Amino acid sequence: MTQPLPQSVLFCCDHNAVRSPMAEGLMKKFYGTGTYVQSVGVTNDMEIDGFSIAVCQEMGVELSRHRSRSFDEMEDWGDDLSSFDLVIALSPASQRRALELTRYYHLEVEYWPILDPTGLGETREAKLESYRAARDQIINRLTNRWGDATGGS
Repeated sequence: MTQPLPQSVLFCCDHNAVRSPMAEGLMKKFYGTGTYVQSVGVTNDMEIDGFSIAVCQEMGVELSRHRSRSFDEMEDWGDDLSSFDLVIALSPASQRRALELTRYYHLEVEYWPILDPTGLGETREAKLESYRAARDQIINRLTNRWGDATGGS
């Protein structure tokens, strides 16, 4: 049973460089601009991953302009965590950080255990397959939660 789209969703992972930017881009692509969607990492110590860009580009999702940011930077830049209806953690570390924030903000937190593809695969093609597997896990979670893509913007 799919659920109605929330007004705002925050995806989070470890570095905001692989899984959470993919989830942000895919959700925007699938469901349009009716839901405010952002992503963050526990830390911001990496740029967007090139393999993430490549596997999302295969689906018409542009990630090359994504700029990684942390929870702390997000607040510094004016995004109020309490304004998000749903926080979806894609890694154990980000789930812990999101749950810590529930002490200060009323946040609904879900954990989606998405494969971390970094470091997997020896060849370029094997690495791409790992990233595609993570991307496809995100797609499955999105469509199980909110139904088939509506072909948004």
